[in-house]
Amino acid sequence: MRYLRTLKILLSGLALSVTPEVWASSGAADLTHSAIGYISLAIFCFAYVLVMAEERLHMRKSKPVLVAAGIIWALIGYYNATHGLGEQTQDAFRHNLLEFAELMLFLLVAMTYINAMEERGIFDALRVWMVKKGFSYRTLFWITGFLAFFISPIADNLTTALLMCAVVMKVAEGDRRFINLSCINIVIAANAGGAFSPFGDITTLMVWQAGKVEFMEFFALFIPSLVNYVVPAFAMSLYIKNQRPDSVVEEFDLKRGARRILMLFLFTVGTAVAGHTFLHLPPVMGMMMGLGYLQFFGYYLRVTHHKSIEHAKIKAGKLTDEEKLERMGSMVPFDVFAKVSRAEWDTLLFFYGIVMCVGGLGFMGYLALMSEALYGSWTATSANIFLGIVSAVIDNIPVMFAVLSMDPSMSQGQWLLITLTAGVGGSLLSIGSAAGVALMGQARGYYTFFGHLKWSPIIALGYVASVLCHMWLNAHLF
Repeated sequence: MRYLRTLKILLSGLALSVTPEVWASSGAADLTHSAIGYISLAIFCFAYVLVMAEERLHMRKSKPVLVAAGIIWALIGYYNATHGLGEQTQDAFRHNLLEFAELMLFLLVAMTYINAMEERGIFDALRVWMVKKGFSYRTLFWITGFLAFFISPIADNLTTALLMCAVVMKVAEGDRRFINLSCINIVIAANAGGAFSPFGDITTLMVWQAGKVEFMEFFALFIPSLVNYVVPAFAMSLYIKNQRPDSVVEEFDLKRGARRILMLFLFTVGTAVAGHTFLHLPPVMGMMMGLGYLQFFGYYLRVTHHKSIEHAKIKAGKLTDEEKLERMGSMVPFDVFAKVSRAEWDTLLFFYGIVMCVGGLGFMGYLALMSEALYGSWTATSANIFLGIVSAVIDNIPVMFAVLSMDPSMSQGQWLLITLTAGVGGSLLSIGSAAGVALMGQARGYYTFFGHLKWSPIIALGYVASVLCHMWLNAHLF
């Protein structure tokens, strides 16, 4: 009890440090110059330092932001409760929670489909096909880059980058220089490809769900995104020897239902887009309906499992014992909930922590302060370009959520600009995107922070070129 009294006295002191004059006309308190505000800001910064040190500390990034979000809202809640404003806290918290819930369920369905396609062998089949073709290093460099660019708008940029990196590691095993250049190329391509599609990155999804840019309008960023990739890729390709790696022989069979699951995913995307475009429903409705498609198909695979085994036995009559086992392995049953459980929960919980932390700081008035400092003092173009560079150090999720929360008055061209810069700005550093961080782990010792940093000036050239290309091609949108 003594500790509780001490805590209560401490919180009371913090609350009383805010004078009545700081109330805004809307009824919410401006806590930006209060002890509560400073402590909350310090807690968020400290939590984010721990997030950035994830690889060194071996601590999942969701842990610090979840605790930070709880502390920040506890401080807000205590302050408002002592001033008879508890209902305001509830409304603000629920508003932020609803924004997270829509995005979380959307991402959960997308991750479930990606996991299902991965388990059925679609990505492995693509990898094996590329390995068997025996491409030269330079050809492989361009193929993996362009595949990353065109797959990431459908899948996410993290999954795409991991897939392409697996191909490079398999074909060029031990070639440190080529693997490093290819990983940089893949990270740039995956981030650039994700910038022109609502499904390519969490930030583009946030912009789409917020209604700032319609689905088809994102494709105005296709050419600027392509420029962002091609400019540094061309420069790096000049340093790759045009030699062929040793041939690698590998066989792989798709598991039952793989192609149909891919078709269901595309149909799910179509459902979400159509529901949002024509019925003005949140995209999450279409995605959750798509999860139902997958569940029904999973049920079909399960009830027909025994028949498929008998059919496989007949077809495998002339195969060797080893080939029979492989063929039987392609008949494994399908469990939708197992795919849901394999979703990247650390990312989803990290997203929750970020949304609630930034929402709490916004409730205190820090986002209004930031909006005035950036969009009030600078032009929207300068602010959006600067925030893209910031996303190379700070994850683009809090950057984009902060911009959406500030909701500056901008033209459609400017909303597309911040979508582009936040998406591709992370390529400037290896730690600037989920794809870069993941590849540092997958290609440990080959792809490193300083290996990427060496090419940052060339990547920055692509960044500038993509911004200029967007402002020229889409000038009518500004």
